[in-house]
Amino acid sequence: MSFTGWFILFLTVQFIHFLGTWKLYEKAGRKAWEAAIPVYNAIVLLGIIKRPKWWVILLFIPIVNLIMFPVLWIETCRSFGYTTTKDTFLAILTLGFYIAYINYATDAQYRPDRELKAPTVVGEWVSSIAFAIIAATIVHNYFIRPYVIPSSSLEKTLLIGDYLFVSKFHYGARVPMSTVALPMIHDTIPLVKSKSYVFSDDYENRENAFANKFQLPYMRLPGLTSIKRNDIVVFGQPADTLRDMNKLTPDRSYYKPIDKKLNLVKRCVGIAGDSLEIRDGYIYINGERSILPPNAKPQWYHIIDTEGQKFSEAALMRYNVRFKEAYTTQDGKYLLNLTDEEAALIAKNPIVKSVTKKIDPKDKSDLELFPQSPLYRWNIDNFGPIYIPKKGATVSITKETIPFYKRIIREYEKNDLTFVNDDIYINGKKADSYTFKQDYYWMMGDNRQNSLDARRWGYVPFDHVIGKPIMVWFSVDNETGKIRWDRIFMTVTNGESKSYFWLGILSAALILFFVFKPKKKKA
Repeated sequence: MSFTGWFILFLTVQFIHFLGTWKLYEKAGRKAWEAAIPVYNAIVLLGIIKRPKWWVILLFIPIVNLIMFPVLWIETCRSFGYTTTKDTFLAILTLGFYIAYINYATDAQYRPDRELKAPTVVGEWVSSIAFAIIAATIVHNYFIRPYVIPSSSLEKTLLIGDYLFVSKFHYGARVPMSTVALPMIHDTIPLVKSKSYVFSDDYENRENAFANKFQLPYMRLPGLTSIKRNDIVVFGQPADTLRDMNKLTPDRSYYKPIDKKLNLVKRCVGIAGDSLEIRDGYIYINGERSILPPNAKPQWYHIIDTEGQKFSEAALMRYNVRFKEAYTTQDGKYLLNLTDEEAALIAKNPIVKSVTKKIDPKDKSDLELFPQSPLYRWNIDNFGPIYIPKKGATVSITKETIPFYKRIIREYEKNDLTFVNDDIYINGKKADSYTFKQDYYWMMGDNRQNSLDARRWGYVPFDHVIGKPIMVWFSVDNETGKIRWDRIFMTVTNGESKSYFWLGILSAALILFFVFKPKKKKA
């Protein structure tokens, strides 16, 4: 829905509120017209129900307002003597229209001195839980969000089983777009395995679907910094408009909103405006080999020839390789995933005869790689060069360049793109150039030959960016079940990461102490 559509909906809700409550405003000693003035009517109502005026802010925060509206309905009913459990359920089940019944069909009297505490223990618990969810939702959506590493694409930098705190304020928190959704749950409800939000799967008709009328336009709060080259970034997987992220052909029967796409964490190896190329596994930016930060551990598969001799498990661990990951080829050679430094170290082992990096040659092509065109016969180790689009930049559009930008034009920037022979039409007009509306980024895993990343699905739009990992707050080895104590409260930076385990434990203990500190009994 556009901003105009939301404004019309807002005015409609205000009119319904006026019709359903004006008598109650009068009974509370206010004027009937005060129920009709947007925002002001909410401030007045909060005074009537004896609640803080700043609550009005919560009514305009997406997702949070889904909790706040029922709270106000219940509080309004209680302020006019309707305090039973039945009244509470009727207020919620009728979406607040029970108040209109009280307004017109009863002789309800305002109770200015009512007890603000819930009349039952259950009610008090529900109130406490509701505001705990509100507080957590605000933190989750606008400040810090927990995240778990699900794959090995950044292995040796971030590990499977690392639990992260992701900062949303570094790049600017994105305002939730799916306004009808469960708080603090991403795209799937646990156990039930159904969508946690209201949205249509019909791709072609998504603009006209009723459910999609409740999608907010993209908005983002100001950030502290921009995305820098080689930052580790959490973002929504652009190709998750597909039913299967491994399937590269769009499935027109399936669509997911931006804020509900699969979350991934990768390294941003190229920023908007860069020219990027991969040569023999190494990344080149604007013609120069990229210099990675100290915490980056890029790795490639290496063939280790030991002429039949075996590594011990202890020996492999010295090279940062798990015994289970020590694959062997058909001719008995080891196939290990190593950094350049680890490969140089293992080459010094007396049983090792040779170490060969397994790199796809330039003449080998993989047409499933971006941009999925026979014009560009690249592979994961020799790829590009490509241009990473920058907001405001204009590029030439031809049959040779359109494979790079057609998804941007059609999917990310919502234009109508059609082809007539060799001619390209954008929004019905013949086009030979295109100007980008936002910045794009190139996200890759440090585990270079075992990462599903931008080489498969292309550019990441800025509106898909979620935030910046800042700390590992917990870590567990999924294979052994053992806690990685040395990684708990470890910072995630482009420099050397440090663990603040004892400082974190002390801080947590102090918080628990003050939260659950027993109150002194009055003498």
